[in-house]
Amino acid sequence: MWKTVLALLVTIIVIPVLAFTIDEPVTSFQQEILNDLVVVYLAAALLSFAVSTLTNNYSQVDKLWSLIPIAYVWMTAVKAGFEPRIVLMALLVTTWGIRLTYNFSRRGGFSIRFWAGEEDYRWAVLRAKPEFAPKWCWVVFNLLFISMYQMGLIMLITLPAVRSLGGSPVGWADYLIGALLLGFIVIETIADQQQWNYHKEKRKAMALGGDIPEKYRKGFVHTGLWGKVRHPNYAAEQAIWIVFYFFSVSATGNWLNWSVVGMILLVLLFWGSSNFSESISADKYSDYAEYRKKVSRFVPFRF
Repeated sequence: MWKTVLALLVTIIVIPVLAFTIDEPVTSFQQEILNDLVVVYLAAALLSFAVSTLTNNYSQVDKLWSLIPIAYVWMTAVKAGFEPRIVLMALLVTTWGIRLTYNFSRRGGFSIRFWAGEEDYRWAVLRAKPEFAPKWCWVVFNLLFISMYQMGLIMLITLPAVRSLGGSPVGWADYLIGALLLGFIVIETIADQQQWNYHKEKRKAMALGGDIPEKYRKGFVHTGLWGKVRHPNYAAEQAIWIVFYFFSVSATGNWLNWSVVGMILLVLLFWGSSNFSESISADKYSDYAEYRKKVSRFVPFRF
């Protein structure tokens, strides 16, 4: 685990340096907006760290994951005088954020007491590992990875909006990118709904007692989109932000620019996160190992 965390922390330093080296320098106007975004990022990260430490609920960043990107992109749109491309990007991010917020809310992620709400089950599993036995290790992990790294990543995935400032006029490529992004939002919505329906029906079957249908005896969703890939929601989430990056390509004509940082780091994070989730599922469900052999992780084919 520490190796993974260290690799992610190193990557978040190395990739930005490389990206800023190969692209055009940041303009003074872009730097002004970036400064504003960094202030919001630091405030959100430190607030998440403080609240999670005081309450022992380490899903504070999760509560902001679907909300803060909306703020970042609209801040950029306002500063840009509502450039058409930036407004389009902001509307798409808002659509993404509303959907994700709803899904997180119905799972009990939010509470009237803002610091409460259901905690991601993986944090409890991680805290129980021997390497986190000393309390200070978990405090450092919470500060550097859960709070600072993840909140930093949330800001970085929205940077294509800043890089797109003053770009070429909106054209057919932007509309195609927007349509693709909406398509992946729909796929993610379907995947989340299928998972929700499966666990709802599984709980109902268990509550009734008697012979539980084989579909639910497995314990994990494995049909529909989940029969094509093991993590259709994760796959769609990554695709959304990969596609979002291409707005900056359309605006600048540069296929590789400094706003690529967030997209790359997001893919790395989901790879590590899915590894951890699957290790838990494999221990919990006897059929999961066979499912993992038959069904690919993110794309519906094997390399």
